[in-house]
Amino acid sequence: MSESLPPTRPRIPGSGLAKGLAVTLRTMTKKTVTAQYPDVQPELPPRSRGVIGLFEENCTVCMLCARECPDWCIYIDSHKETVPAAVEGGRERSRNVLDRFAIDFSLCMYCGICIEVCPFDALFWSPEFEYAETDIHELTHERDKLREWMWTVPAPPALDPGAEEPKEVAAARKAADKLAAAQAAEAAEAAAAQQAAAEQAAAQADQAAGPAKAAGPSEGTAPSNPTGPSGPGDPTPNSGPEGGQA
Repeated sequence: MSESLPPTRPRIPGSGLAKGLAVTLRTMTKKTVTAQYPDVQPELPPRSRGVIGLFEENCTVCMLCARECPDWCIYIDSHKETVPAAVEGGRERSRNVLDRFAIDFSLCMYCGICIEVCPFDALFWSPEFEYAETDIHELTHERDKLREWMWTVPAPPALDPGAEEPKEVAAARKAADKLAAAQAAEAAEAAAAQQAAAEQAAAQADQAAGPAKAAGPSEGTAPSNPTGPSGPGDPTPNSGPEGGQA
């Protein structure tokens, strides 16, 4: 026996219209804000899909992005070069050199498949959106323009604020902290050695000045006082046998 459905409440005629008017009344009381574009740039989300930037150094010309593109709007040209052997007796290698990398944004549907399938992280989303042209043929941008857009790619946000650091970052940070600690220890040792040398020099100077202060006038010599008054028994220049009879 099938279960009976709960009874439905009868709808009041005009309830949908009343809800719509309530939303209209709520928005009418709020202050309107006009975005002053292009004088004020909009704040875009961090994962906005504007254009595609090319990091040319990572591209190996594997053609995977061009093959997977559903619109076939990626054009890549390359040639092969022979790389000499790294060691004597080794075998020469051949590698692909990128000649052209262009994207026709008049055909691109911004699906991001090319970015997802790139095995070497050579393509990135950029939030840049001001690339309108008056001619549709000018929407095919070459690798020089794609490289300029690479500088507008924002840094990737952390997936989880509480996640652990990658092993590579942790190892690099540990090595940097160890190097900074060693440099700080060397600087402290140099400062301590300099202070000890200064204290030793001051002590030697005090030792050299001590005997000179302690040694006064030598024994058997009376201090001379040429300007002091002479005593009654002291000879004077005019006290000779002829001096007193003037």
